[in-house]
Amino acid sequence: MITMPLLSMLQDTPAFFITFVAIIGLMIGSFLNVVIYRLPEMMKRNWLQQCAELHGEACKALPTFNLITPRSVCTHCGHKITVWENIPIVSYLVLLGRCSQCHAHISLRYPIVEAVTALMSGFVAWYYGYGLITIAVLIFVWALIALAVIDLNTQLLPDDITMPLLWMGLLINMNSGFTDIQSAIIGAVAGYLSLWSIYWCFKLSTGKEGMGYGDFKLLSAIGAWLGWNMLPLVMLSSSLVGATVGIGLVLTARLKKSTPIPFGPYLVGGAFIALFWGEKLNYVYHGLF
Repeated sequence: MITMPLLSMLQDTPAFFITFVAIIGLMIGSFLNVVIYRLPEMMKRNWLQQCAELHGEACKALPTFNLITPRSVCTHCGHKITVWENIPIVSYLVLLGRCSQCHAHISLRYPIVEAVTALMSGFVAWYYGYGLITIAVLIFVWALIALAVIDLNTQLLPDDITMPLLWMGLLINMNSGFTDIQSAIIGAVAGYLSLWSIYWCFKLSTGKEGMGYGDFKLLSAIGAWLGWNMLPLVMLSSSLVGATVGIGLVLTARLKKSTPIPFGPYLVGGAFIALFWGEKLNYVYHGLF
């Protein structure tokens, strides 16, 4: 009885729908913060366990650590975060960005991720409107936000996100969600092989690794969602932004030339450009030639 009026309001009132989705995005942003912090740690623990097994060493039993258990705590004093201290953005502002017990500084990353996720979710709702395709786009956007921040912090792009994202993109496009299935399959293959080829050309010519395999899988997932015809735009825009930022950091002495720069966030930025404005940009480009 309550569900039907709510669905009617979401469908008939765009402002309410956008606000509702933005609030959902705010809560998802809080969960993404958990994923961003815990998933790389879970990966490291798994690697340590595998290394111990390969060396024939006894595996040290560690406490359960996943996306649900244990409860979130202050990394400085171990204070368990209460429900009232975990309200997206609001709790950070009320606590003035500090732990309620030890008063240690809380990273600004938490409210930024929550705010960006909420804003992006609201923008998706405004751009695509009420419909099933909006749910698919939201999942795509949320996954990309998590991947961008994880790569920025750890230079890791977890298979636990990139691979399901790839398969989901192919499934969505079986019914021509964003493009036809043929374009999606070619996009997935071309996305992987394009960066894979660049990786090996760079490695054979310099002896260094220019990027990681996670970047290949991420671009493959983007190709599976958006189709092969969006890949040039994604690669061009991400490369331009990445090069501009990298040169700027080097010139301002904030980054050494030998310091590796994660490429995932720039691929994510390119994917967002292609997702929302790709068709228009491709139309303008083809109109020039």
